[in-house]
Amino acid sequence: MGGENGALGVVIAVVGVIGSILVARISNPRDRDQDDEREPTADESGPRSSELKVSPEIWRRFTVLETKVDHLTALVEEQRTKVSTLERLLRLALRIIRRANRRLRAAELPPEEVPAELVPYSIE
Repeated sequence: MGGENGALGVVIAVVGVIGSILVARISNPRDRDQDDEREPTADESGPRSSELKVSPEIWRRFTVLETKVDHLTALVEEQRTKVSTLERLLRLALRIIRRANRRLRAAELPPEEVPAELVPYSIE
């Protein structure tokens, strides 16, 4: 049994080495440089460029999407400002209620109940 495990380990190691050599050859930048230097064929009009060429229709769609994203970003910022203002007002309301409750307790009157909606905005 021990010999089989050793042979299996050797086979796995050999397969790993072969796989790494193949991956290195496929991703070797030298091969890509040689492809760029080759002669252009009849159906190619000029030398290959690394520049990405996109149709005007696709660029127009990108422009429309960018405009929409900019609009949505502006809306989000506006809503964020409104939310922070509302949170500030809710905290202020909670402080006012607590201050009023302290005064009611000092006068030995029953305190007002704090609305459940304001509890998450408690500073304490």
